[in-house]
Amino acid sequence: MSDFVLQVLSALQIVERELLLFAAFWFVVSAVDEFAVDLGWLWLRLSGRARDVALAPGIEAEPLQGRIAVFVPAWHEAEVISHTVRHMLRAWSQDRFTVYVGCYANDSATVAAAMAGSDTDARIRLVIHDRAGPTTKADCLNRLYAAMGADEARTGRAFTSVVLHDAEDMVHPAALVAIDRGLADSDFVQLPVRPEPQPASPWIAGHYADEFTEAHAKSLVLRGAVGAAIPAAGVGCGFSRLALAGLAARRMGAGQAGPFEAECLTEDYELGLTFSRGTAKGRFLRLRDSGGELVATRSFFPATLEEAVRQKTRWIHGIALQGWDRLGWTGRAVDVWMALRDRRGPLTAIVLAAAYLLLVIEGVLLAARAAGWDGVQPLSPALEIMLVVSFSSFLWRAAWRYAFTAREYGVAEGIRSVLRIPVANVIAIMAGRRAMFSYARTLRGQQLSWDKTAHASHPSITARRAIAR
Repeated sequence: MSDFVLQVLSALQIVERELLLFAAFWFVVSAVDEFAVDLGWLWLRLSGRARDVALAPGIEAEPLQGRIAVFVPAWHEAEVISHTVRHMLRAWSQDRFTVYVGCYANDSATVAAAMAGSDTDARIRLVIHDRAGPTTKADCLNRLYAAMGADEARTGRAFTSVVLHDAEDMVHPAALVAIDRGLADSDFVQLPVRPEPQPASPWIAGHYADEFTEAHAKSLVLRGAVGAAIPAAGVGCGFSRLALAGLAARRMGAGQAGPFEAECLTEDYELGLTFSRGTAKGRFLRLRDSGGELVATRSFFPATLEEAVRQKTRWIHGIALQGWDRLGWTGRAVDVWMALRDRRGPLTAIVLAAAYLLLVIEGVLLAARAAGWDGVQPLSPALEIMLVVSFSSFLWRAAWRYAFTAREYGVAEGIRSVLRIPVANVIAIMAGRRAMFSYARTLRGQQLSWDKTAHASHPSITARRAIAR
């Protein structure tokens, strides 16, 4: 080999060792963190506190104890909003709720679809924003909040709670009653989210099922048990009307309109933490109906790489970067721990990128050794231990992912969940990079806008086709 090639290989070997130390250290830190959550959940499971609560048959048809306002912001949702509204009206037979659908005058297709879905049902209230869209999702929610307040003043009947849903959601028949009863002794209630499988996108869309299933069956259950703040998912979550009014009043004193933070990309997540960290009480509910089905919000998540990266960019930007700025690190030790977990997205992207770069370098060095190069450096005992822990942790994590996904979606999806881990890692790397650049642009004064996910189909359509077969 030439001297130049030998110099390059020596430099790569130095880079390899540094990347190995960096990645292995953070993998061990992550392994300890995840293992602590696993042990906590296992303790809850063995003590019977992590089991799903079974609902009595027919509970979904029982009357509501209060009056509920359901907020559904919609921008460019003509393909799904009519199906969402129709399914809500079919699934929820009660009459003590009103669905407020927020649209924009410059989005006539969504307005027409929402009107078609309502079919003149008095439980649907179409609200047209006074500003051209898109603004932000939080701004649209604040417009719905103002419309609800105007209706309360006009009719003299106040709502007792507010439920949030997205324009593409498929609700569970028992969800409204579950939230209504959960708010009897709480100020904030969150139900699980269940991403629906999409045969046309088993790898991109499928990885959402793996992540949400484990998070909403383990992590959030543990958070609730240890008294940590519960983040809102923005769908399938309910808030006490009085507590929401108190938050709106405080923000009005600061010159803001409504309880939803219009300058935040993940206003739902922040709202849940704001409630849970204050004097209000938040709860995460895992319930199953009489047929054993999880009482959860079903939805189709992005099916293409570009859309998945865009969505996760928004999550990382809002939760990790804006959350650091806006919420800080105050609270009890358990809240700080959970904040660290929530905000690890950018660091995770960097560590994973280093790990995959390390694989490429290792491939080059192995090829060089096969060609006769003898540049081999022994690993230190500490690094060997970290590598063993990292690999063992990967196998442990894969087993947990399989178990949770298989429990909810079946053995085939459980096996795919392990194979989808590299897909999830690549999306995390790309989204983390984009989020950091996006955050940097906002620091330079760029205005936030509703960078929403496009939706072309609704889960209720697939469900009806399956029944027809």
